[in-house]
Amino acid sequence: MTRLRLLTGSALAIALLGSVASVAQAQTAPNFPLPYDARRGVFSFAAGLERSLPAVVQVTTLGMSAGPTTGETEPTPVSSGSGVIIDAANGIIVTNHHVIEDGQKFRVDMTDGRLVDATLIGSDKATDIAVLQINATGLSQVETVDSDTLRTGDLAFAVGYPLGLDQTLTMGVISGLGRSGMGDAVEDYIQTDAAVNSGNSGGPLLDSRGRLIGINTSILSGDFGGGNDGIAFAVPTRILLFVVEQLRANGEVTRGRIGATLGSLNAERAVEAGLSFVRGAIVEDILPGSPAERAGLQRGDIITRIQNRPVANAGSVQATVGIAAPGTPITLVYLRNGREATARLTVETPSIDPVQVGANSVQAYGANIRDVRHTDGISATGALVVAVEGGSTAAQQDLRAGDLITAANGMSVAGFADLGRALAAGPGAALTVQRGDETVEIVLVAAE
Repeated sequence: MTRLRLLTGSALAIALLGSVASVAQAQTAPNFPLPYDARRGVFSFAAGLERSLPAVVQVTTLGMSAGPTTGETEPTPVSSGSGVIIDAANGIIVTNHHVIEDGQKFRVDMTDGRLVDATLIGSDKATDIAVLQINATGLSQVETVDSDTLRTGDLAFAVGYPLGLDQTLTMGVISGLGRSGMGDAVEDYIQTDAAVNSGNSGGPLLDSRGRLIGINTSILSGDFGGGNDGIAFAVPTRILLFVVEQLRANGEVTRGRIGATLGSLNAERAVEAGLSFVRGAIVEDILPGSPAERAGLQRGDIITRIQNRPVANAGSVQATVGIAAPGTPITLVYLRNGREATARLTVETPSIDPVQVGANSVQAYGANIRDVRHTDGISATGALVVAVEGGSTAAQQDLRAGDLITAANGMSVAGFADLGRALAAGPGAALTVQRGDETVEIVLVAAE
């Protein structure tokens, strides 16, 4: 059963507007802080938003069913979401990777009733961004704005095609910025309480002037049906514009590396280190010859800022390095023995070797793996996965942070050194992983 709920953001706005209505009568429209339509005598954000709404489209992904097929079988709809036109002249549409994943054909439904086929330019699983292109005239596009200018409390509007409805606009506020830690991905999300539901994926998050600030990608829900609970996340324009540029130019995203294995600072580790805060990223290991080593970073350093942005956890660093092209200069602020220092380094092209052994850990197929420590609360022996890079081979095969690797390529693993020797035995990695009370077999193969 579908449950209809009043939108918290809308109800709040109605109450606010009602409380100031009498004040509005005594003020002229240009001086009033809320948009006022003098002709109709109402407060409205329509003037700014209406320019952007024609650029919001519905995206339908078509593919083959899992059953028997014939040569005459046509692809059928397998998923549906939203998208937004950011370049009308070239027909460029941004949506989510998970909207177009496993699709063979793509269809775009525009607000003027036109239904056109789209071509997939490229997609990036790590940021959940995909780029489609259509060949059509008379298109509209959204204006974009730098997401770094946003502030918690700004009004936000989500537009899309949720739950089978036609184009729908909902309003809320920006509830938080720089959200991460929700999965193995490049994460630096905008959090909003604007109502976002199934079908909104890939649609735009707009500011009160109708400008693009992010792409709606996911929600947190206490409802097993995945309903809206007022917590939704959007990929900010700071990330999506970089990804779109790379996909349009190369069909894929090329990311750099700094050669540091990072973990997130938590309460237990803060107490262990004698710290009075729990926000930051801990350097677990440094690869020999890497930019991090040349910049002087050491194991145990706690990174607190990157590119003048606060670091909440390891995901905050990955959100910056993960969208940095090779050659990009990066400035880090870190703590060592209670003293603050600054490191400047240049992002490099990742090594083509999928397995790199450092002094205290192994980086293999996008996973950072080290020995078990007494603070991990694990009694078994093995090599502990501490982080998995979004979109990597390890992430795609569902290797997860917290997994304990006990065997690799038929060899028993007691620590990261054993794992490094086992992985050097040949291409690919057949891993036996302990995940809670479950034993999982995972096979990793280097990308072509």
